Amino acid sequence: MRKIDLLIGFFIGIVTTVVGTIAFLLLFTKFNKIADITIIRQEGILGKVITLGAILNILVFYFLLKKNKELMARGVVLATIILAILTVIL
Repeated sequence: MRKIDLLIGFFIGIVTTVVGTIAFLLLFTKFNKIADITIIRQEGILGKVITLGAILNILVFYFLLKKNKELMARGVVLATIILAILTVIL
């Protein structure tokens, strides 16, 4: 078992969440720039937007399990848990 796979999975989970958040903002809201994140934070909905962006982690998790990359899948779960804690704080 390579412990570096856990770290790679963690970064995959964070990157996937960022991509999902940006995609959600561009597709389903009136916000169209990354600079609008400050407005979203002022409105108090940044945590909710990050949570919606983390939905893509489910797909990545199952993809990694299909490819027998269990430690990377654990890293994605770890990233999701840390993002959930961050969402509660925000």
